Amino acid sequence: MQPGFWHERWSSNRIGFHLDAPLPLLLTHWPALELAPDARVFVPLCGKSLDMVWLAERGHRVLGVELSELAVRQFFDERGLVPAIHASAAGRHFIAGAYELIVGDAFALDADVLAGCAGMYDRAALIALPPPLRATYAATAWRRMPPGCRGLLVTLEYPQPEKAGPPFSVSADEVHALLAADWTVALAERRDILAKEPGFGVSALSTAVYRLDRRG
Repeated sequence: MQPGFWHERWSSNRIGFHLDAPLPLLLTHWPALELAPDARVFVPLCGKSLDMVWLAERGHRVLGVELSELAVRQFFDERGLVPAIHASAAGRHFIAGAYELIVGDAFALDADVLAGCAGMYDRAALIALPPPLRATYAATAWRRMPPGCRGLLVTLEYPQPEKAGPPFSVSADEVHALLAADWTVALAERRDILAKEPGFGVSALSTAVYRLDRRG
């Protein structure tokens, strides 16, 4: 996926991946991470996700990164927030309330930017990327998270030949191959959602949630 693909999706409002409510799986599984209420949580490829609002309502400070400045500006506009803006090597930082959203490349964030994060939440980043970029993402953003960080990863599983992503199918074997060198990976739940997604156009569809603990 080239950046232009996502810029076009946002500019044309083709954002079917954006949900109008927090993801129920987040509400179910996040408490098990037992993060401090004021913990900083990294949300890669964050768009304008309402999951970030739910995290902030729990007391967390949210650090997001997103390619589309339009998505970031819409997030703050829809909250009635006027962000302070500054530039750094990481990108353009939009900051207001509990939120700091960086318009930039998740692969390019260095460990210093991520050092204060105690949590990570990936609902739509890994499954948005084709295989070569998934490997790059694991070797950059995921590997640069600090030791002791805990996170949730949400994936989809379906017969990949039946549909061109994104979102892509990411198997349990691939999750372990990408992340197990740096993280302890545990499946929290796998749920068949085919009946709830009749328009997805595949013969089988499940979502999986993984609990991750960054070793160090």
